[in-house]
Amino acid sequence: MTVTLDDIYRAAERIRGSVERTRCLHSRTLSQLTGCELYLKFENHQFTASFKERGALNHLLSLSDEERARGVIAMSAGNHAQAVAYHAARLGIHATIVMPRHTPSLKVSNTRNFGAEVHLHGSGVDEAGQYARRLAGEHNRVFVHPYDDERIIAGQGTIALEMLEDVPDLDMLVIPIGGGGLISGNAVAAKAIKPDIEVIGVQTHRFPAMKQALAGETIRCGLASLAEGIAVKQPGELTLPIVRELVNDIALVDEAEIERAILLLLEIEKTVAEGAGAAGLAELLTDPERYRGRKVGLVLCGGNIDMLALSSVIQRGLVRSGRIVRIRVGISDVPGSLTELTQLLAGQHANIIQIAHQRTFTDLSLRATEVEVTLETLGSDHTRDVIEALRAEGYDPVLPTNEVHPDERWADDPEGH
Repeated sequence: MTVTLDDIYRAAERIRGSVERTRCLHSRTLSQLTGCELYLKFENHQFTASFKERGALNHLLSLSDEERARGVIAMSAGNHAQAVAYHAARLGIHATIVMPRHTPSLKVSNTRNFGAEVHLHGSGVDEAGQYARRLAGEHNRVFVHPYDDERIIAGQGTIALEMLEDVPDLDMLVIPIGGGGLISGNAVAAKAIKPDIEVIGVQTHRFPAMKQALAGETIRCGLASLAEGIAVKQPGELTLPIVRELVNDIALVDEAEIERAILLLLEIEKTVAEGAGAAGLAELLTDPERYRGRKVGLVLCGGNIDMLALSSVIQRGLVRSGRIVRIRVGISDVPGSLTELTQLLAGQHANIIQIAHQRTFTDLSLRATEVEVTLETLGSDHTRDVIEALRAEGYDPVLPTNEVHPDERWADDPEGH
Protein backbone atom coordinates (compact mmCIF):
# COMPACT_ATOMS: atom_id res chain seq x y z
CA MET A 1 0.00 0.00 0.00
CA THR A 2 1.46 3.33 -1.07
CA VAL A 3 -0.40 5.27 1.65
CA THR A 4 -0.70 4.10 5.26
CA LEU A 5 -2.70 5.10 8.31
CA ASP A 6 0.45 6.65 9.76
CA ASP A 7 0.75 8.85 6.65
CA ILE A 8 -2.79 10.04 7.20
CA TYR A 9 -2.21 10.76 10.90
CA ARG A 10 0.89 12.76 9.97
CA ALA A 11 -1.13 14.67 7.38
CA ALA A 12 -3.77 15.43 10.00
CA GLU A 13 -1.15 16.85 12.32
CA ARG A 14 0.45 18.83 9.52
CA ILE A 15 -2.75 20.55 8.37
CA ARG A 16 -4.31 20.96 11.80
CA GLY A 17 -5.49 24.52 12.39
CA SER A 18 -5.17 25.50 8.72
CA VAL A 19 -8.28 23.73 7.42
CA GLU A 20 -11.71 23.45 8.99
CA ARG A 21 -12.53 20.45 11.15
CA THR A 22 -15.94 20.25 9.55
CA ARG A 23 -19.03 19.06 11.36
CA CYS A 24 -20.33 15.51 11.02
CA LEU A 25 -24.01 15.78 11.91
CA HIS A 26 -26.98 13.47 12.01
CA SER A 27 -29.77 14.44 9.60
CA ARG A 28 -33.08 13.40 11.10
CA THR A 29 -35.15 14.34 8.05
CA LEU A 30 -32.87 12.75 5.45
CA SER A 31 -32.60 9.67 7.68
CA GLN A 32 -36.37 9.34 7.58
CA LEU A 33 -36.38 9.86 3.83
CA THR A 34 -33.65 7.31 3.06
CA GLY A 35 -34.40 4.73 5.76
CA CYS A 36 -30.91 4.77 7.28
CA GLU A 37 -29.24 6.72 10.08
CA LEU A 38 -27.48 9.34 8.01
CA TYR A 39 -24.54 11.47 9.13
CA LEU A 40 -23.35 14.29 6.86
CA LYS A 41 -19.73 15.46 6.73
CA PHE A 42 -19.92 19.09 5.63
CA GLU A 43 -16.74 19.45 3.58
CA ASN A 44 -18.58 22.11 1.57
CA HIS A 45 -17.95 24.33 4.62
CA GLN A 46 -14.21 24.49 4.01
CA PHE A 47 -13.00 28.00 3.15
CA THR A 48 -12.74 27.12 -0.55
CA ALA A 49 -15.93 25.04 -0.21
CA SER A 50 -14.44 21.60 -0.83
CA PHE A 51 -12.39 18.81 0.74
CA LYS A 52 -9.54 19.47 -1.69
CA GLU A 53 -7.86 21.82 0.77
CA ARG A 54 -6.74 18.86 2.88
CA GLY A 55 -4.67 17.14 0.22
CA ALA A 56 -3.44 20.34 -1.40
CA LEU A 57 -2.19 21.78 1.88
CA ASN A 58 -0.56 18.51 2.92
CA HIS A 59 1.31 18.46 -0.39
CA LEU A 60 2.39 22.10 -0.18
CA LEU A 61 3.60 21.77 3.40
CA SER A 62 5.69 18.76 2.34
CA LEU A 63 7.68 20.75 -0.23
CA SER A 64 11.30 21.64 0.33
CA ASP A 65 12.43 25.28 0.35
CA GLU A 66 13.89 24.79 -3.12
CA GLU A 67 10.60 23.39 -4.44
CA ARG A 68 8.61 26.25 -2.90
CA ALA A 69 10.88 28.75 -4.62
CA ARG A 70 10.23 27.10 -8.00
CA GLY A 71 6.47 27.44 -7.64
CA VAL A 72 3.72 24.90 -8.29
CA ILE A 73 1.40 24.09 -11.14
CA ALA A 74 -1.83 22.10 -11.02
CA MET A 75 -4.64 21.07 -13.34
CA SER A 76 -8.18 20.97 -12.08
CA ALA A 77 -11.84 21.41 -12.99
CA GLY A 78 -12.11 23.78 -10.06
CA ASN A 79 -11.92 22.59 -6.47
CA HIS A 80 -8.30 21.40 -6.48
CA ALA A 81 -7.43 24.62 -8.32
CA GLN A 82 -8.96 26.81 -5.65
CA ALA A 83 -7.39 24.78 -2.85
CA VAL A 84 -3.89 24.97 -4.34
CA ALA A 85 -4.28 28.65 -5.19
CA TYR A 86 -5.52 29.63 -1.74
CA HIS A 87 -2.97 27.74 0.32
CA ALA A 88 -0.09 28.54 -2.04
CA ALA A 89 -0.88 32.24 -1.59
CA ARG A 90 -0.96 31.79 2.19
CA LEU A 91 2.45 30.13 2.09
CA GLY A 92 4.01 32.57 -0.37
CA ILE A 93 4.29 30.03 -3.20
CA HIS A 94 3.60 31.05 -6.81
CA ALA A 95 0.78 28.93 -8.27
CA THR A 96 -0.17 28.34 -11.90
CA ILE A 97 -3.46 26.56 -12.52
CA VAL A 98 -4.64 24.98 -15.78
CA MET A 99 -8.42 24.54 -15.98
CA PRO A 100 -10.56 23.08 -18.79
CA ARG A 101 -12.15 25.71 -21.01
CA HIS A 102 -15.68 24.89 -19.86
CA THR A 103 -15.00 25.08 -16.12
CA PRO A 104 -17.86 26.92 -14.32
CA SER A 105 -17.12 30.62 -14.16
CA LEU A 106 -17.44 30.70 -10.35
CA LYS A 107 -14.52 28.29 -9.96
CA VAL A 108 -12.38 30.17 -12.48
CA SER A 109 -12.99 33.56 -10.87
CA ASN A 110 -12.42 32.20 -7.36
CA THR A 111 -9.10 30.66 -8.41
CA ARG A 112 -7.94 33.93 -9.93
CA ASN A 113 -9.10 35.86 -6.87
CA PHE A 114 -6.89 33.65 -4.70
CA GLY A 115 -3.91 34.98 -6.66
CA ALA A 116 -3.15 32.12 -9.03
CA GLU A 117 -2.13 32.47 -12.66
CA VAL A 118 -4.94 30.70 -14.53
CA HIS A 119 -4.74 29.09 -17.99
CA LEU A 120 -7.91 27.78 -19.64
CA HIS A 121 -7.01 24.88 -21.93
CA GLY A 122 -8.61 21.70 -23.23
CA SER A 123 -12.12 20.27 -23.17
CA GLY A 124 -11.56 18.25 -19.99
CA VAL A 125 -9.22 17.45 -17.13
CA ASP A 126 -7.11 15.06 -19.24
CA GLU A 127 -6.26 17.65 -21.89
CA ALA A 128 -5.71 20.29 -19.21
CA GLY A 129 -3.37 17.88 -17.42
CA GLN A 130 -1.25 17.26 -20.49
CA TYR A 131 -0.87 21.00 -21.00
CA ALA A 132 -0.06 21.55 -17.31
CA ARG A 133 2.68 18.91 -17.37
CA ARG A 134 4.18 20.54 -20.44
CA LEU A 135 4.19 23.93 -18.70
CA ALA A 136 5.70 22.37 -15.58
CA GLY A 137 8.60 21.02 -17.64
CA GLU A 138 9.12 24.26 -19.54
CA HIS A 139 9.09 26.48 -16.44
CA ASN A 140 10.52 24.05 -13.84
CA ARG A 141 7.37 24.09 -11.70
CA VAL A 142 6.41 21.41 -9.15
CA PHE A 143 3.38 19.53 -10.48
CA VAL A 144 0.61 19.00 -7.90
CA HIS A 145 -1.67 16.24 -9.17
CA PRO A 146 -5.31 16.47 -8.02
CA TYR A 147 -5.57 12.83 -6.96
CA ASP A 148 -2.71 10.56 -8.08
CA ASP A 149 -0.22 11.56 -5.39
CA GLU A 150 0.54 9.99 -1.99
CA ARG A 151 0.49 13.30 -0.14
CA ILE A 152 -2.81 14.29 -1.73
CA ILE A 153 -4.35 10.91 -0.87
CA ALA A 154 -3.11 11.08 2.73
CA GLY A 155 -4.52 14.57 3.17
CA GLN A 156 -7.95 13.56 1.91
CA GLY A 157 -7.94 10.58 4.27
CA THR A 158 -8.10 12.91 7.27
CA ILE A 159 -11.85 13.18 6.66
CA ALA A 160 -12.42 9.58 7.76
CA LEU A 161 -10.30 10.13 10.87
CA GLU A 162 -12.64 12.93 11.92
CA MET A 163 -15.82 11.08 11.00
CA LEU A 164 -14.91 7.97 12.97
CA GLU A 165 -13.80 10.09 15.90
CA ASP A 166 -17.19 11.84 15.90
CA VAL A 167 -19.31 8.74 15.09
CA PRO A 168 -17.24 5.63 15.91
CA ASP A 169 -20.02 3.14 15.13
CA LEU A 170 -20.58 4.07 11.49
CA ASP A 171 -21.41 0.99 9.39
CA MET A 172 -20.73 2.52 5.98
CA LEU A 173 -19.06 5.43 4.24
CA VAL A 174 -20.48 6.68 0.95
CA ILE A 175 -17.93 8.70 -1.00
CA PRO A 176 -17.92 10.20 -4.53
CA ILE A 177 -15.23 9.02 -6.95
CA GLY A 178 -13.54 11.00 -9.69
CA GLY A 179 -9.90 10.05 -10.02
CA GLY A 180 -10.03 8.26 -6.68
CA GLY A 181 -7.95 10.40 -4.32
CA LEU A 182 -10.79 11.11 -1.88
CA ILE A 183 -12.07 7.56 -1.60
CA SER A 184 -8.56 6.04 -1.52
CA GLY A 185 -7.38 8.08 1.44
CA ASN A 186 -10.61 7.57 3.34
CA ALA A 187 -10.76 3.85 2.59
CA VAL A 188 -7.20 3.43 3.92
CA ALA A 189 -8.05 5.31 7.12
CA ALA A 190 -11.48 3.79 7.68
CA LYS A 191 -10.49 0.17 7.04
CA ALA A 192 -7.42 0.48 9.27
CA ILE A 193 -9.44 1.93 12.15
CA LYS A 194 -12.56 -0.20 11.65
CA PRO A 195 -11.91 -3.19 9.34
CA ASP A 196 -15.57 -4.21 9.05
CA ILE A 197 -16.77 -0.82 7.80
CA GLU A 198 -18.13 -0.80 4.24
CA VAL A 199 -16.86 1.82 1.81
CA ILE A 200 -19.12 2.53 -1.17
CA GLY A 201 -17.96 4.71 -4.03
CA VAL A 202 -20.30 6.73 -6.23
CA GLN A 203 -19.82 7.71 -9.85
CA THR A 204 -22.22 8.95 -12.50
CA HIS A 205 -23.57 6.89 -15.37
CA ARG A 206 -21.90 9.39 -17.68
CA PHE A 207 -18.42 9.05 -16.12
CA PRO A 208 -18.01 5.49 -14.71
CA ALA A 209 -14.26 5.35 -15.39
CA MET A 210 -13.15 3.79 -12.10
CA LYS A 211 -15.88 1.14 -12.19
CA GLN A 212 -15.04 0.28 -15.80
CA ALA A 213 -11.31 0.15 -15.07
CA LEU A 214 -11.83 -2.24 -12.15
CA ALA A 215 -13.91 -4.49 -14.39
CA GLY A 216 -11.24 -4.45 -17.08
CA GLU A 217 -13.59 -2.73 -19.51
CA THR A 218 -12.81 -0.09 -22.08
CA ILE A 219 -13.43 3.29 -20.48
CA ARG A 220 -16.34 5.04 -22.15
CA CYS A 221 -17.60 8.33 -20.79
CA GLY A 222 -20.19 10.92 -21.76
CA LEU A 223 -19.58 14.49 -22.79
CA ALA A 224 -20.64 16.35 -19.65
CA SER A 225 -22.16 15.93 -16.22
CA LEU A 226 -23.67 18.17 -13.58
CA ALA A 227 -21.15 16.48 -11.27
CA GLU A 228 -18.15 17.89 -13.13
CA GLY A 229 -15.96 17.44 -10.05
CA ILE A 230 -16.07 13.65 -10.55
CA ALA A 231 -16.26 13.72 -14.35
CA VAL A 232 -12.84 12.08 -14.71
CA LYS A 233 -12.01 9.78 -17.62
CA GLN A 234 -8.78 8.28 -16.25
CA PRO A 235 -8.43 6.77 -12.74
CA GLY A 236 -5.13 7.28 -10.96
CA GLU A 237 -2.35 4.74 -11.16
CA LEU A 238 -1.98 4.97 -7.37
CA THR A 239 -5.67 5.12 -6.56
CA LEU A 240 -6.87 2.24 -8.73
CA PRO A 241 -5.18 -0.57 -6.74
CA ILE A 242 -6.26 1.02 -3.43
CA VAL A 243 -9.86 1.16 -4.60
CA ARG A 244 -9.65 -2.42 -5.88
CA GLU A 245 -8.40 -3.66 -2.50
CA LEU A 246 -10.42 -1.58 -0.04
CA VAL A 247 -13.64 -0.30 -1.64
CA ASN A 248 -16.57 -2.68 -1.33
CA ASP A 249 -18.52 -1.49 -4.35
CA ILE A 250 -19.00 1.37 -6.79
CA ALA A 251 -22.54 2.56 -7.52
CA LEU A 252 -23.66 4.65 -10.47
CA VAL A 253 -26.21 7.46 -10.29
CA ASP A 254 -28.03 9.41 -12.97
CA GLU A 255 -28.16 13.14 -13.51
CA ALA A 256 -31.77 13.58 -12.41
CA GLU A 257 -31.11 11.99 -9.00
CA ILE A 258 -28.12 14.29 -8.53
CA GLU A 259 -30.38 17.26 -9.23
CA ARG A 260 -32.91 15.93 -6.74
CA ALA A 261 -30.19 15.45 -4.11
CA ILE A 262 -28.92 19.01 -4.56
CA LEU A 263 -32.44 20.33 -4.07
CA LEU A 264 -33.08 18.17 -0.99
CA LEU A 265 -29.83 19.29 0.65
CA LEU A 266 -30.77 22.89 -0.06
CA GLU A 267 -34.33 22.53 1.24
CA ILE A 268 -33.75 20.22 4.19
CA GLU A 269 -30.21 20.94 5.39
CA LYS A 270 -30.04 24.53 4.08
CA THR A 271 -26.66 23.67 2.57
CA VAL A 272 -25.39 24.13 -1.00
CA ALA A 273 -23.79 21.10 -2.64
CA GLU A 274 -22.34 20.91 -6.12
CA GLY A 275 -23.15 17.91 -8.29
CA ALA A 276 -20.24 15.82 -7.02
CA GLY A 277 -21.04 16.80 -3.44
CA ALA A 278 -24.60 15.55 -3.80
CA ALA A 279 -23.68 12.28 -5.57
CA GLY A 280 -23.63 10.27 -2.34
CA LEU A 281 -27.15 11.31 -1.38
CA ALA A 282 -28.25 10.57 -4.94
CA GLU A 283 -27.03 6.99 -4.42
CA LEU A 284 -28.99 6.63 -1.18
CA LEU A 285 -32.12 7.85 -2.97
CA THR A 286 -31.48 5.48 -5.89
CA ASP A 287 -30.87 2.31 -3.84
CA PRO A 288 -32.32 2.84 -0.34
CA GLU A 289 -32.60 -0.89 0.45
CA ARG A 290 -28.82 -1.28 0.48
CA TYR A 291 -28.55 1.20 3.36
CA ARG A 292 -31.78 0.61 5.23
CA GLY A 293 -31.26 0.42 8.99
CA ARG A 294 -27.52 1.06 8.69
CA LYS A 295 -25.52 3.94 10.16
CA VAL A 296 -24.14 5.74 7.11
CA GLY A 297 -21.54 8.50 6.82
CA LEU A 298 -21.92 10.68 3.75
CA VAL A 299 -19.22 13.09 2.54
CA LEU A 300 -20.62 16.32 1.08
CA CYS A 301 -17.35 16.89 -0.71
CA GLY A 302 -17.99 20.31 -2.27
CA GLY A 303 -20.34 23.24 -2.65
CA ASN A 304 -18.94 25.14 -5.64
CA ILE A 305 -21.90 25.06 -7.98
CA ASP A 306 -22.39 27.72 -10.62
CA MET A 307 -25.33 29.98 -9.76
CA LEU A 308 -26.94 29.54 -13.18
CA ALA A 309 -26.73 25.76 -12.78
CA LEU A 310 -28.17 25.97 -9.27
CA SER A 311 -31.00 28.17 -10.52
CA SER A 312 -31.82 25.62 -13.22
CA VAL A 313 -31.71 22.77 -10.72
CA ILE A 314 -34.16 24.61 -8.48
CA GLN A 315 -36.55 25.46 -11.30
CA ARG A 316 -36.45 21.95 -12.79
CA GLY A 317 -36.92 20.48 -9.33
CA LEU A 318 -39.99 22.61 -8.74
CA VAL A 319 -41.40 21.40 -12.05
CA ARG A 320 -40.65 17.75 -11.32
CA SER A 321 -42.26 17.95 -7.89
CA GLY A 322 -45.36 19.60 -9.35
CA ARG A 323 -44.82 22.93 -7.61
CA ILE A 324 -44.44 24.79 -10.90
CA VAL A 325 -46.69 23.62 -13.71
CA ARG A 326 -47.80 24.85 -17.13
CA ILE A 327 -51.41 24.26 -18.13
CA ARG A 328 -53.04 24.98 -21.47
CA VAL A 329 -56.76 25.58 -21.78
CA GLY A 330 -59.09 26.85 -24.45
CA ILE A 331 -61.43 29.73 -23.58
CA SER A 332 -64.08 31.63 -25.46
CA ASP A 333 -62.66 34.59 -27.37
CA VAL A 334 -64.99 37.10 -25.76
CA PRO A 335 -64.41 39.82 -23.14
CA GLY A 336 -64.32 38.49 -19.57
CA SER A 337 -63.30 34.91 -20.36
CA LEU A 338 -59.71 35.40 -19.25
CA THR A 339 -60.91 37.08 -16.05
CA GLU A 340 -63.15 34.09 -15.29
CA LEU A 341 -60.19 31.72 -15.70
CA THR A 342 -57.86 33.71 -13.48
CA GLN A 343 -60.56 34.06 -10.80
CA LEU A 344 -61.06 30.29 -10.82
CA LEU A 345 -57.30 29.74 -10.38
CA ALA A 346 -57.20 32.30 -7.60
CA GLY A 347 -60.02 30.47 -5.88
CA GLN A 348 -57.87 27.34 -5.93
CA HIS A 349 -54.98 29.30 -4.32
CA ALA A 350 -52.75 28.71 -7.36
CA ASN A 351 -50.32 31.56 -7.93
CA ILE A 352 -50.05 32.69 -11.56
CA ILE A 353 -46.41 33.23 -12.51
CA GLN A 354 -46.97 33.85 -16.21
CA ILE A 355 -49.90 33.86 -18.60
CA ALA A 356 -50.10 34.09 -22.38
CA HIS A 357 -52.76 33.50 -24.99
CA GLN A 358 -52.73 33.08 -28.75
CA ARG A 359 -55.21 32.39 -31.54
CA THR A 360 -53.02 31.29 -34.44
CA PHE A 361 -51.13 28.09 -33.57
CA THR A 362 -54.13 26.09 -32.43
CA ASP A 363 -56.86 23.85 -33.80
CA LEU A 364 -59.52 25.48 -31.62
CA SER A 365 -62.48 27.14 -33.28
CA LEU A 366 -62.24 30.71 -34.52
CA ARG A 367 -64.33 31.84 -31.56
CA ALA A 368 -61.83 30.44 -29.06
CA THR A 369 -58.31 31.23 -27.94
CA GLU A 370 -55.64 29.12 -26.28
CA VAL A 371 -54.30 30.24 -22.91
CA GLU A 372 -51.09 28.92 -21.38
CA VAL A 373 -50.73 29.53 -17.66
CA THR A 374 -47.60 28.88 -15.56
CA LEU A 375 -48.67 28.25 -11.98
CA GLU A 376 -46.99 27.91 -8.63
CA THR A 377 -48.75 25.28 -6.49
CA LEU A 378 -48.12 23.48 -3.22
CA GLY A 379 -47.16 20.27 -4.98
CA SER A 380 -48.55 17.40 -7.05
CA ASP A 381 -51.72 16.96 -4.98
CA HIS A 382 -52.56 20.65 -5.22
CA THR A 383 -51.87 20.59 -8.98
CA ARG A 384 -54.30 17.71 -9.40
CA ASP A 385 -56.92 19.66 -7.43
CA VAL A 386 -56.46 22.64 -9.75
CA ILE A 387 -56.84 20.46 -12.84
CA GLU A 388 -59.99 18.84 -11.44
CA ALA A 389 -61.44 22.27 -10.61
CA LEU A 390 -60.83 23.38 -14.20
CA ARG A 391 -62.53 20.28 -15.57
CA ALA A 392 -65.47 20.75 -13.24
CA GLU A 393 -66.03 24.20 -14.76
CA GLY A 394 -65.98 22.86 -18.33
CA TYR A 395 -62.35 23.53 -19.25
CA ASP A 396 -60.18 20.89 -20.90
CA PRO A 397 -56.74 21.47 -19.31
CA VAL A 398 -53.67 19.99 -21.00
CA LEU A 399 -50.15 19.65 -19.58
CA PRO A 400 -47.57 20.11 -22.37
CA THR A 401 -46.25 16.69 -23.41
CA ASN A 402 -42.61 17.80 -23.29
CA GLU A 403 -42.78 18.38 -19.55
CA VAL A 404 -42.57 15.97 -16.63
CA HIS A 405 -46.04 15.28 -15.27
CA PRO A 406 -46.26 15.74 -11.49
CA ASP A 407 -47.17 12.05 -11.11
CA GLU A 408 -43.92 10.88 -12.72
CA ARG A 409 -40.74 9.99 -10.88
CA TRP A 410 -37.51 11.77 -11.63
CA ALA A 411 -36.33 10.97 -15.14
CA ASP A 412 -33.57 8.40 -15.61
CA ASP A 413 -31.30 9.05 -18.55
CA PRO A 414 -28.21 6.87 -18.02
CA GLU A 415 -26.97 7.31 -21.57
CA GLY A 416 -26.60 11.05 -21.11
CA HIS A 417 -28.96 12.07 -23.94
